[in-house]
Amino acid sequence: MDSKVLNEKRITITGGKGFLGTHLIKKFKSSGCLNIRVADLPDYNLTDINDIRKMYDETKPEIVIHLAAKVGGIGFNQNKPAELFYDNLIMGSQLLHESYLRNIEKFVALGTVCAYPKFTPVPFKEEDLWNGYPEETNAPYGLAKKMMLVQSQAYRKQYGFNSIFLLPVNLYGPGDNFDPNSSHVIPALIKKCFDAMDSKSDKLEVWGTGAATREFFYVEDAAEAIYLATLFYNKSEPVNLGSGYEISIKELIKIIADLAGFSGQIVWDKSKPDGQPKRMLDTSKALIEFGFSAKTDIHTGLAKTIEWYRKNRHLLKK
Repeated sequence: MDSKVLNEKRITITGGKGFLGTHLIKKFKSSGCLNIRVADLPDYNLTDINDIRKMYDETKPEIVIHLAAKVGGIGFNQNKPAELFYDNLIMGSQLLHESYLRNIEKFVALGTVCAYPKFTPVPFKEEDLWNGYPEETNAPYGLAKKMMLVQSQAYRKQYGFNSIFLLPVNLYGPGDNFDPNSSHVIPALIKKCFDAMDSKSDKLEVWGTGAATREFFYVEDAAEAIYLATLFYNKSEPVNLGSGYEISIKELIKIIADLAGFSGQIVWDKSKPDGQPKRMLDTSKALIEFGFSAKTDIHTGLAKTIEWYRKNRHLLKK
């Protein structure tokens, strides 16, 4: 698709008020796409088919980008596996099916790295996606999102419906979710550093052993990748989106503590789970298929994220 053609399309972004959604809207608008609608709570409950139909009737999209999800860190996944499975499954399945019924031109589905098997060879390649069961703590969430890939491929095969499935790794950046009940590792660690400094504590407790490795993807890079995929990619084979850089949790907290200004002791609670042992994606397919390569290194991204939190944390819920 030509960028000028995309600029004229009516685009609906589910979860557009969220962390990734706000950055994605900014990217699309700066690229010339001005006819963008947001489908999010409280206006639309996307687990309710009546609200989904109402959303399609009111926003009249030609392209749908499905970002909306119920998400959280390890603790949240352990406490609410049923909700994470049902809400994510039902949202994706009904949204995609209704798109097909209404002859939507393109459906862009955002999956999750949690869909990969627990013991996937590093870096994770798209063809390894079905070679085992996901890591137990986030399997219900990962499998629910993965069903959009099955649906996408089935609907393309039977109906010729154009939907794509993107697999982003853990996102972070300015505007992230810093709620300790549901935040992911980077915002959780940043908040812990500032909380420790506020209380003048010289210790910081972190879950696990620190041995697990992760790849983190700066949110503005993610927005760029989704924009390019919307513009250029029209196949149902999944595509990884990430930075291509792996870091241990132990090294990550050292960098965060240094950037935040926390100089105390890091204490590891080894009774808590590490989650998946290693996680890094092979991102070569995104470069080949639609020319995407991440630009933001981990130090730069963390510095920007911490600076945003420093300036805005008084506005966030404690």
